Amino acid sequence: MQLISSPASPFVRKVRAVLRETGLVDAVEELVVATSALKTAPEAAAANPLGKIPALIRNDGPALYDSRVITRFLDARAGGKLYPEARIWEVLTLEATADGIAEAAVLMIYEKRLRPEAQQSPEWIEGQWAKVTRALDALDARWMSHLHGPVDMGHIAVACALGYLDFRHGGRDWRSGREALADWYDKIKDRPSLADTAPVDP
Repeated sequence: MQLISSPASPFVRKVRAVLRETGLVDAVEELVVATSALKTAPEAAAANPLGKIPALIRNDGPALYDSRVITRFLDARAGGKLYPEARIWEVLTLEATADGIAEAAVLMIYEKRLRPEAQQSPEWIEGQWAKVTRALDALDARWMSHLHGPVDMGHIAVACALGYLDFRHGGRDWRSGREALADWYDKIKDRPSLADTAPVDP
């Protein structure tokens, strides 16, 4: 199999972390591409008609895309430990929350990088950050008991989202007022699957 990827993407990082959590690293070749919302890499477009990464090219079926589809596929292939049925709805909701944080944070970067300065909207950027802060507050207030439980896909997704905030929005200090979440993240970020996939610019 082949993973269409970029080392800066929080969504790709989720997949790369799952490959390490499930022991499937050697089963997937990573193909790093340069792609953006305005200039889609041909490899990404060929694997995913939406042109988004990650995409997983399989040997025995059509390519899979959307990080949540790929991570669940890989986990099922490895035995299904990251999506435990006993708490599946909590895991999926936590993963969706983390992906929402990452999406809003990526859109903030796109606004700055892909639009001429005169066309950028500070109000729109702050609207995206408001989504991030509401989600962070919810994690800190309502999800810490889950996050302190056995590691599942919710943990991996949240850690990848918070890592992206440090990577691209470090000046906004997401930790302030969220000590429980910050303390949790500062411990889990050293987990080998996460330490090995820390985001970097291509």
